[in-house]
Amino acid sequence: MSSVALLSGLSKVASDYDAIFCDVWGVIHNGREAFAEACVALKKFRETRGPVVLITNAPVPKDRVTRLFPKFGVPMDCFDDVIASGDATRNELKRFAPGPVYRIGLEEDFGTYAGLSLEFSDDPDVAKVVCCTSLREYPDGKPEPYRDELKMLVAKGLPMICANPDVVFRQGDKLIWSAGSLAKVYVEEGGKVISPGKPDEPIYQLAFKRAADLAGREIAPQRVLAIGDGPITDVLGANRQGIDALFIGGGIHGHAMETGEAFLASAEKILAADGVSARYAMPELGW
Repeated sequence: MSSVALLSGLSKVASDYDAIFCDVWGVIHNGREAFAEACVALKKFRETRGPVVLITNAPVPKDRVTRLFPKFGVPMDCFDDVIASGDATRNELKRFAPGPVYRIGLEEDFGTYAGLSLEFSDDPDVAKVVCCTSLREYPDGKPEPYRDELKMLVAKGLPMICANPDVVFRQGDKLIWSAGSLAKVYVEEGGKVISPGKPDEPIYQLAFKRAADLAGREIAPQRVLAIGDGPITDVLGANRQGIDALFIGGGIHGHAMETGEAFLASAEKILAADGVSARYAMPELGW
């Protein structure tokens, strides 16, 4: 018997939950356009059940995340608030203030540091911490060319804050290497990585607090449904928090998913490969 239930629509289980923690990329949009049915499903849950908090490993503050929604066609009434890894990263950076911080990432990510009492240095002998928001080359950067640089930073004993633990993300039909791929190399070289985003604790602490504020009461983990397409981020994070997970197969693993009756078997295979478990699976989110 399957350990994962194939869900025909969110409405079938909505009454079992009082809040949703939902991923963004791969669930409600693909970096180019919104998934309309997913947005409808979240809107209906808000209207009938409780708050929808979007939790994303985007390495920037939430206003940078939502700024793109109108362009993609994501309606602003399908969620209550957004918790971004960039927000959780800022909390971690405050602990290392004033630094200096050795930055790896695109210049457009540097809004993550805005307003913080930080200094910056490209000198590993001066820096106190590394913060990685992305690869420097978008969209075609690859992690392996960074190995020598990362090995040198590890040798200096610098911890790395990984602002986006995703290894890859999907933009349209293209998979793009993300900051998590550099964090993986950092660990391989013996470095310490701090991950404020999914699947680790900091971003969920913020999400639970925001859901409680929105609902006017504490919401127990067993009354929260986590929705996402990333086994080692969304699903693993849900497993660690004691939250039921709904795995969306059409996101970053869409290329590896079977259709029709074979979908569930392929979803189980992907989840098992990463040692995680989801209560439900759907090809795409819908009501």
